[in-house]
Amino acid sequence: MDIKGSVALVTGANRGIGRAFVRALIEHGAAKVYAGVRDPATVTGEDLIPLRLDVTSPDDIAAAAATADDVTIVINNAGISSGDTGLLEGPLDGARQAMEVNYFGTWAVSRAFAPILQRNGGGALVNMLSRASWAGRPDFPGYAASKAAQWSLTDSLRQGLREQGTLVVGVHAGFVETDLSARIDEPKITAVDVAEQAMQAIADGRTEVLADEPTRQLKAALSQPPQP
Repeated sequence: MDIKGSVALVTGANRGIGRAFVRALIEHGAAKVYAGVRDPATVTGEDLIPLRLDVTSPDDIAAAAATADDVTIVINNAGISSGDTGLLEGPLDGARQAMEVNYFGTWAVSRAFAPILQRNGGGALVNMLSRASWAGRPDFPGYAASKAAQWSLTDSLRQGLREQGTLVVGVHAGFVETDLSARIDEPKITAVDVAEQAMQAIADGRTEVLADEPTRQLKAALSQPPQP
């Protein structure tokens, strides 16, 4: 798909990977970019169209779909961690919220915009996933579970939207240099790198991005028995 001249929507667009997606789209020639955020006042840049969009709000999603009815690319980037939800103790509130945003939020936005993409020629739907989609993490089990669910949803969307000509892309990365991973002391890839790889996948019609070497190694090892 040609990004030049496209009309795009990015959720969670005001920081981190979302901001990198927005800049990459503009650099690749997108004609219009809607920046979906909970607070439109946080969007900066005259070349962006702020759009109020809390992905857990049905009213926000419906209003966004009515406004951005010309989109040809939708990037589901909005996401949160699972807070302090522990594996064996503590409240599950953070994990439930992660599932609401990362999984159900992506699902709800995709449902709302799939018919719009179809009317506009098919376009592309991009879901920002994670290396954690394939690996449980006892240090943040709620987040990992939400990303595993989001990966399954992405595969369902890929199959379900194939006939309408929509390219569905899953973008997997390990730790990325963002506020979300600031407390993690492990090697990280830049948000700019992730966004650029996603742009190339859209342009090339590829359905999956494995953004860094740890992610590629983990995907290759999925057929092996679980580690004891």
